[in-house]
Amino acid sequence: MKDDPVRLIRHSVIPNQGSFEVRFADGRPSVYFYWEDDASRRAVNKRLTLEQALEAAKKLARSERDKS
Repeated sequence: MKDDPVRLIRHSVIPNQGSFEVRFADGRPSVYFYWEDDASRRAVNKRLTLEQALEAAKKLARSERDKS
């Protein structure tokens, strides 16, 4: 994976919340997709569910890999 132009990294320190980072090998800033599995907190913070965030991160990573 060292030669991969795009990496997908999961960050989760607190239970039921975290983010997915799409990291680019060319030095561009990473893109983060934040998720929250507590529905009431998710509504207040305007965050995605874990599944939604993962799918959005994968979609971005795939599209960037297809470009290279």
